[in-house]
Amino acid sequence: MHAIGISTYGAPDVLAVVERPEPPTVPGHVRIRVTAAAVNPTDLMLRSGELAAYMSPFTPPFIPGMDASGHLEETGPGVTGFSVGDRVMAFVNPFTALGGAQAESISVPADQVVRVPESVPLVDAAGLPMNGLTAHQALGLLALPPGATLAVTGGAGALGGYAVQLARHRGLRVVADAYEADRALLTRLGADLVVTRGANPAETVAAYRRAVPDGADGLIDAAVLGEPALSAVRDGGGLVKCRPYDAPATRGIQVHQAFVVDHPGRAAALQELAALAERGVLTPRTAEVLPPSEVARAHRLLEEGGVRGRLIVAF
Repeated sequence: MHAIGISTYGAPDVLAVVERPEPPTVPGHVRIRVTAAAVNPTDLMLRSGELAAYMSPFTPPFIPGMDASGHLEETGPGVTGFSVGDRVMAFVNPFTALGGAQAESISVPADQVVRVPESVPLVDAAGLPMNGLTAHQALGLLALPPGATLAVTGGAGALGGYAVQLARHRGLRVVADAYEADRALLTRLGADLVVTRGANPAETVAAYRRAVPDGADGLIDAAVLGEPALSAVRDGGGLVKCRPYDAPATRGIQVHQAFVVDHPGRAAALQELAALAERGVLTPRTAEVLPPSEVARAHRLLEEGGVRGRLIVAF
């Protein structure tokens, strides 16, 4: 089968379409014929070598990708509740011997797979599991009560957009930053208040403090503003880092690290995300669909920033 492979670490051009054997269907797993797989920032980190420690037990070429959609083609021993041919989407952990989502066929634990509602196109569904689960995990870490104020940096991005929509669904007051061109988008996603994104993190945080002088109860740092984001949070509030960085404890703020591989309840969360997508509460946004041969361009686009929605590789 064809797959996206990383044989050596480096710039986007190290990515190649490689041949790999069909994955085995082991107990507790299902095999999926992939329609589409999303490209995400973790892929960039894997490709560049930032995550080399996680891949050291495995033999290259490594297959990136953390979410996919397609049709179920086989169930392993012990799996119930699925039928061959089901339209499904899956969260995929690329830090295993089986590799990630960007392949024509993948084997995934059944508790990381859910059916895709008929109203959601499979290509769009490929952009929901990883970012949706990260937003779900971040909100769980903050555990804010209804009516609390949540700040979401980078609300117009794929992760930020899901965080805004899921937070609004849970009754939170949502404040998010955006460039002028994205204000209307954030309003459609459900942000109660949109502040102007600055030229640097300090300017963006200052805009949050003008809008919410006492500081937000919680903040999801989807845009990776880093340590300056702490200044937008009230004393005793909470901040969720969506990528690792140093954020020293200050003013009683609880700092959490979202790492979707450690989500404690992925199966139930995926079911919830699928149901919310069916109702239109969550709206997957596809920025562009590319063939596997153009995955290097997808990496470059993501590195440049400003992508609104998910970049999807269609197999």
